[in-house]
Amino acid sequence: MKKTFSFTLLMGLLTLLWNACHTSPSIITATGMPYEVEVVTTRTIWDDSLGVALRAELERPISGLPQAEPSMRVTFVTPDDFNGLMTYVRNIVILNIDAERYTKLSVRVEKDSWAKGQAVVHISAPDEAAVLTYLADNRGALTDYFTRLEMTRMAQVMQETYSSLVMDSVKSKFGIMLNVPSDITSFKDTTDFFWASNDAKSGRMDVVVYTFPYTDPNTFTLEYMHHMRDSILGANIPGAYPNSHMATQPIGLSYTPITLQGKYCGVLRGLWRMEGDMMGGPFVSFARLDEANHRVIVAEGFVYAPETDKRNYIRRLEAGLHTLRLPGEFDKPLDGVEEVKEKN
Repeated sequence: MKKTFSFTLLMGLLTLLWNACHTSPSIITATGMPYEVEVVTTRTIWDDSLGVALRAELERPISGLPQAEPSMRVTFVTPDDFNGLMTYVRNIVILNIDAERYTKLSVRVEKDSWAKGQAVVHISAPDEAAVLTYLADNRGALTDYFTRLEMTRMAQVMQETYSSLVMDSVKSKFGIMLNVPSDITSFKDTTDFFWASNDAKSGRMDVVVYTFPYTDPNTFTLEYMHHMRDSILGANIPGAYPNSHMATQPIGLSYTPITLQGKYCGVLRGLWRMEGDMMGGPFVSFARLDEANHRVIVAEGFVYAPETDKRNYIRRLEAGLHTLRLPGEFDKPLDGVEEVKEKN
């Protein structure tokens, strides 16, 4: 009886081991931290001018932060060492230069090549000059692609795990939906203004939502959105000292139109400061037109994290802002990420 049991147990373990070794790659979940990119190429290329240019592209400084921070954390591996766990990384760039194999530049994207949730950008060319030209002509495209991809991943996670307090409050108060990080649980609710925070001592993240009537097509401009932000947040977010209040740093302020749920969305990005106080940090604000109710909906995230990197904090909040849905959009899927500019 003992021998039979031992044989059955052994066969069961062997079966499990065989299944583990022969599991489809798509079942394995991609590894790595958000905003990390692994570059696969030869040591010679990596140390040459092309490697320098590729690193400069992927480490391009993020706009709207008080100190320079790279868009991506870049790691390097040679083709000989690209195996096992190295193939499961979530973001990969494979760079091949071979005059015998390629007659022209090719840039293409593959999804889930070795792991689920993975994106692999293949760049192939007969010489380094072709890739250098592509990077120069499409400056920022590769970094923007991985950034949008990570935003989409985070937004999808927030579809499952989010602050129910914020969701319930903005849905009841404004008739909209918004998924933000689940640790944002402290809030202040006034008549026309909603303000929530994680109240963290280190890496504080805040979210505000407000509306104002839509009366002028010139509303969606940098100047007007700057004015409305200072007016509404200045009145609703006081500082620790008398007469101190939130304001916008005019230097470095940017306004970019994007498409959200198939419609126009204005993105205001820059730095905030507390007038009469020493506080400040980055913010990002999404403004959309609610045509049915003749109003502008603004959802914003801002960060206070002195003496530490702020990239991942502000990007977590921005990912949440991408889930902003107006009346009539609740059942629509979230917008997906655009592909990197391919070339064949």
